[in-house]
Amino acid sequence: MSMKRYRQCILATCCVPWNEDYTFAEEIFRRQVRRLISEGIQDLYIFGTAGEGYAVSDRQFDEITRVFLEETRTRDVKGMVGVISLSLGTIIERIERARGMGARVFQLSLPSWGALRDSELDVFFDETCGRFPDCEFLHYNLPRAQRLIAPAEYRWLADRHPNLIATKNSTTDVQRLSGLLSEAPQLRHFVTEVGFADASVLGECGLLISVANTNLALARAYFEAGCRRDEAALAETSREAGELVAELKKLVGPDVHMDGAFDKMFCRVNDPAFPLRLLPPYAAATEGVFERFASLLRKKYPRWRPTRG
Repeated sequence: MSMKRYRQCILATCCVPWNEDYTFAEEIFRRQVRRLISEGIQDLYIFGTAGEGYAVSDRQFDEITRVFLEETRTRDVKGMVGVISLSLGTIIERIERARGMGARVFQLSLPSWGALRDSELDVFFDETCGRFPDCEFLHYNLPRAQRLIAPAEYRWLADRHPNLIATKNSTTDVQRLSGLLSEAPQLRHFVTEVGFADASVLGECGLLISVANTNLALARAYFEAGCRRDEAALAETSREAGELVAELKKLVGPDVHMDGAFDKMFCRVNDPAFPLRLLPPYAAATEGVFERFASLLRKKYPRWRPTRG
């Protein structure tokens, strides 16, 4: 197996809390980052889809990035800055500004106004990975971008760009997971909870947590089961994660469809002061939905509740 370009670990998002006037709730954000680090999560990122990277203004991007880098500028902690935009020019400018603040690890998503063609995909990575050779890049492979990068394409991109270090994939498709691990073995592939069980049996991968943010001790135990390929423990947690997410989606209903609406409920489980609101025009989960989710954890999924606090 090729030497991996990024360590095997748990990768977690830091959601952005908003005050009632939609200003940045800085102290709540700092408290969230410190909690994650104190519980052993050392690989953190901002501005993915759950972190509303698609919605922040340049001013908000700069303000929150500066605070995030302050909190993650500690030994052994890696802070990754996500960049999402329809404009490649804006992506480049945001990387430049975050780099000026000290960021060296970035998360990329493809522009989504139209699905990129092959030649356009090459330009995108040339103008990000190629333009900033002293930085490292993770690519978030998600359907919202209208194009999923295939395993063989990752192999080609990894050969072309030595600073492309990792991917994020929410797939549960075993064939695709197998392809990622075999076609581009030098990249660290992060997989969400439900797919992590199968991926861990196939090869060495990282755990991208979402619902497991409700109990970081459980997340660590699940990750460690993956490292030792404990199929029984993996299967049990994967099954529960899938059932819990399915029940949560039923609770939320059809009107809420942004990732952050779910992830902010996971944050609220750990911090009762964490606000659920999303930047307009997107709808957040209601207080009533959150209370029903908290009740669901208590009654049916108690091991997914926080183990401290």
